[in-house]
Amino acid sequence: MTSADAENQTAFQEFWFYFSQNKGAVFGLTMVSFFLVLAAFAPWIAPHDPTKIFEGFYRLPPVWAEGGNSRFLLGTDDVGRDLLSRLVYGARISMSIGVLVVLFSLSVGTGLGLWAGFKGGMIDTVIMRVVDILMSLPSILLAIVVVSVLGPSLFNAIIAVSMVSCPAFIRLVRASALGEKDKQYVMASRSFGASGWWIAVVNILPNCMAPIIIQGTLGFSEGILSAAGLGFLGLGAQPPTAEWGTMLSDGRSFIESSPWLVTLPGLCIFFVVLGFNLFGDGLRDAFDPKLKK
Repeated sequence: MTSADAENQTAFQEFWFYFSQNKGAVFGLTMVSFFLVLAAFAPWIAPHDPTKIFEGFYRLPPVWAEGGNSRFLLGTDDVGRDLLSRLVYGARISMSIGVLVVLFSLSVGTGLGLWAGFKGGMIDTVIMRVVDILMSLPSILLAIVVVSVLGPSLFNAIIAVSMVSCPAFIRLVRASALGEKDKQYVMASRSFGASGWWIAVVNILPNCMAPIIIQGTLGFSEGILSAAGLGFLGLGAQPPTAEWGTMLSDGRSFIESSPWLVTLPGLCIFFVVLGFNLFGDGLRDAFDPKLKK
């Protein structure tokens, strides 16, 4: 083992020590890992095709309730589709939404925030005034407007949620870049004749990664929750796509007679969002030296 490997291992061990002290963060990581496994192995875990309709098996309750059927462990929806299979495939869609939203908003937000913080002047002023305008509007309302213009679909919902998530990344990266650009290592790079983009990308950006990683983790939960909200309003994924928000919308008419149609997808959204939030809080505590005991 080289000295670099030893240092990296020591850094990881230190991070894991502080991260594991937060039991909520460990629980969040467990929940996130569980849903990631569901998403990755959905074709092998789901007992049925999520879009297959079983004639005569309409709104069956879960197997432990009276009238349940062992073929459908969590029951069926109003048109006879297996609810467990739709929840499992819904995890794949929701996790994919989270990944795409974070990738888009992180890349755009990091680029604009780094540019604004490093350059300053008029560029900084214009970018931040646009960010202030976007953040003055309710995010879900802005996403609804964007989807209404583009048209209701899962892809357009991802674009809308990504757009409303960018301002948070821009402000975070800008603040980090402002704190780093006047430090001695940046001045040393300037004295050696390094170009502006080299200093920004190679010197400043790596020192801003800790808050970016934390915000990216929290952005997963925000993206999943916002996309589920758009799906509930009929502006996101369209039937028969197995998406949790759409499943909530389909089941709300039967909330009294068949409450499991709303309860089960609602619990999935609750636990995956809670898991990402707890995981993000644990990352913040582990990365921030002020919070270490």
